This record gives sequence, structure tokens and C-alpha cells, in this order.
Amino acid sequence: MSVLELRGVSRTHGSGANVVQALHNVSLRVSPGELIAVMGPSGSGKSTLLNLAGGLDAADAGSVHVDGHDLSRMSRKELARIRRTSVGYVFQNLNLIPSLTAAENITLPLELDGVSLRKARPLALNALSEVDLDGFADRFPDEMSGGQQQRVAIARALIAQRRLVLADEPTGALDSATGEAVLRLLRTKVDEGAAGVLVTHEARHAAWADRVIFLRDGSIVDSSGPLPSADSLLTARA
Repeated sequence: MSVLELRGVSRTHGSGANVVQALHNVSLRVSPGELIAVMGPSGSGKSTLLNLAGGLDAADAGSVHVDGHDLSRMSRKELARIRRTSVGYVFQNLNLIPSLTAAENITLPLELDGVSLRKARPLALNALSEVDLDGFADRFPDEMSGGQQQRVAIARALIAQRRLVLADEPTGALDSATGEAVLRLLRTKVDEGAAGVLVTHEARHAAWADRVIFLRDGSIVDSSGPLPSADSLLTARA
């Protein structure tokens, strides 16, 4: 069964002369162990697709299903539970809470779901280690660089047993080496059985995906298998 399924989903923003068709009749399935990259120009609907997939927005038409649950039929409380327990989301604007330390930001979804701090903190420390932030557990966001904050947000998204990981340009504030390490972490999480959706502008990042979806003006205009990596292109030219 698919972890994520969009069935004929449409979404508009604004009204009257200012109406914008963000998505139009989009259908998509993402299975366990599958990483999908979503590419397209600015304004093509990429972030809207992620917001619908994560239950942060609602479709005007069609339906969105996560782990077999129709999000449109769920209450606010049920949607919040799904986001805490099943969906990991890396936002473009990070959404870290300034008054919480790095470790507290990471453990917050677990604690809201009833996990004790004694059990949650070691998970946060391990997650920080995986994004090369050992020793940053007790720092506040304003004590870290933008790239370090982004890695905290990624650690929060990947902690615990997330069935679906949604990443909106997760390497935007990172240098190339750290960005590659983050994508490797995302790939590992998916290989362990999660489903992943990665929004990216860069073909070298999309090369980590099993399938690439191209959006334009709110519609899927093409899809393909994995894009060739930079290393494979260099090898082919040699």
C-alpha cells in the first residue's frame, strides 16, 4: 500500500481576478522505500503539493491519503497526531522555536506524543550526531548559523519512525559537502522503509531519488526514473 497518495488533487489560492491555480488534477503515489523528487520552476506548485501531503493545507478537489487515511476526513486533532507521529517535514523557513534549544526543538513532537524526556533526549542527541552537530544540543537557534539551524530542522524531521518524510529544498543553506550528507541521511531513512518527497531545483539532488516528477503551472507534465548523478555523467564522458 502507498504511504502517500494524491487522487485528482486541485488547489487554488486567492479569489476573483487574483485567483491562482496552484495545483490542477494532480495524482501521485509514493510507496515505502521510494524517494520522489519534485522539480519545476518557481510558482509551479511544488510547495503546495508538500503542504497538502503533510496535512498543512486542504485540497479544493480530490483527496490526499497518508498511510491509508483520507486527510480530508480527519479532525484537527487527528491531523496533528498524524503530523507528530508519521510525517517528518523539513520547511524552507525551518520553523524552529526560538525559545527552545536544538535538542528541545527535536524532541518536541515526541514529547507531545507522550514520549518521556528521558527517552526522547538520547534520540535527539543521536539525530544531532547524524547531521554532524555533536555538542549543539543545548544551543538556541539564534546561537547557530543558518546552516546549523537547517540541520537541526532536518534532524527533527528524521527522528523516530516517520512513515513519510517531506523536504522542501532541505539543502538550501548548506555547503555542498553537508548537503550531500543530508541527502544521504534522507536516502537512508527511505531505504529503511519510509516514503520520501524531495522538492529541489537541482538535478544533482534529484539524482538521489527513485523517480522525478516535473510540475509546471500546477500540473504534472512529465516524470522519469532517477536522473544521472554528476559522478555517473563524468564516468560516461571519460
